[in-house]
Amino acid sequence: MTPRILAACKRFSDGLTLKKILLIMLGAAICTFGIHNIHQRTNITEGGVIGLMLLVEHWLKISPAYITPVLDVACYLLAFKFLGGTFIRISVISGFYKIWELFPPMLPDLSAHPLIAAVLGGIFVGTGVGLIVRQGGSSGGDDALALTISHISRWKLSHSYLFTDVVVLLLSLTYIPIVRIVFSLITVMVSSHLIDWVRSYKPRRTIE
Repeated sequence: MTPRILAACKRFSDGLTLKKILLIMLGAAICTFGIHNIHQRTNITEGGVIGLMLLVEHWLKISPAYITPVLDVACYLLAFKFLGGTFIRISVISGFYKIWELFPPMLPDLSAHPLIAAVLGGIFVGTGVGLIVRQGGSSGGDDALALTISHISRWKLSHSYLFTDVVVLLLSLTYIPIVRIVFSLITVMVSSHLIDWVRSYKPRRTIE
């Protein structure tokens, strides 16, 4: 490797330990497992950037292939301004862990049990994203936007997630039945509070 490449690799790895990288990958694996096996199969609508993408696709007929990168980049640019380059560098790692999409679904189809799907899906997403956020990164534009809102407003992270999700889901009522929106609200409430809990969790120290 040239000295320039070595220097770039060193700058990228600053602040990253093997433990942190493994936890980010674990979080991404848990999150994408839930999305692939539950959300995508049961058609539980997402809030945040994903829900906004679906809204734009429905009303403006713009392909997700175009609108999703634009929305994600916009959120990350905003996060870069307020959270710095370290946040972006750590977030890059989680973006490459989509292994579950290479396999068929591994859980039973919960389409006939939307409440169970909403709660279980929220647990997977909340735990996975919480692990990533705990390491100082994000799993996508949704997290980058919520973290930026939390940083600027000083709201709890769960409130920032709920704000973006609820706004998008309410807008989605223009084309999605209210029953489906209710279950989507349940899953985002579960995931947002779980993200906040995992991020701030402090294990008790045993007294020797």
